[in-house]
Amino acid sequence: MTDVPQHALDDATQVLHCALSGDSDAVVGTFDAVVDRSGVVGAYDVAWCLAATMVGRNVPTGGAWTLDFPGIDDARYDKRWVARFVSAYVNGDVPTGEALFGAAIADGQLPDCLLALAGSTVATLRHRAA
Repeated sequence: MTDVPQHALDDATQVLHCALSGDSDAVVGTFDAVVDRSGVVGAYDVAWCLAATMVGRNVPTGGAWTLDFPGIDDARYDKRWVARFVSAYVNGDVPTGEALFGAAIADGQLPDCLLALAGSTVATLRHRAA
């Protein structure tokens, strides 16, 4: 949906590798290294790559898309955040994605949200492979 630097793709690959192996500490460590190197913008780029991986390549263009997340209003903060961030990705809505990042930072929830995004991406990949 938007262009991201190659290092963001490489970092997203590393996050997925760690998440696929079940190493949540390494996922967090990878995101921490990204933030140390590239700031929050770097973490946003990696998260955008994870959303792209989760959604896949078969997203029709044009129009607004709504994703169905039953029970989303009762879900934990991180799960609601992931659903909304992926929805922003699907709709190419960068301002909403950025606003979600800012809100998660302000609420002290960004690490949990990024970990949930990595886990959701892995779950989606495993589901597709089954």
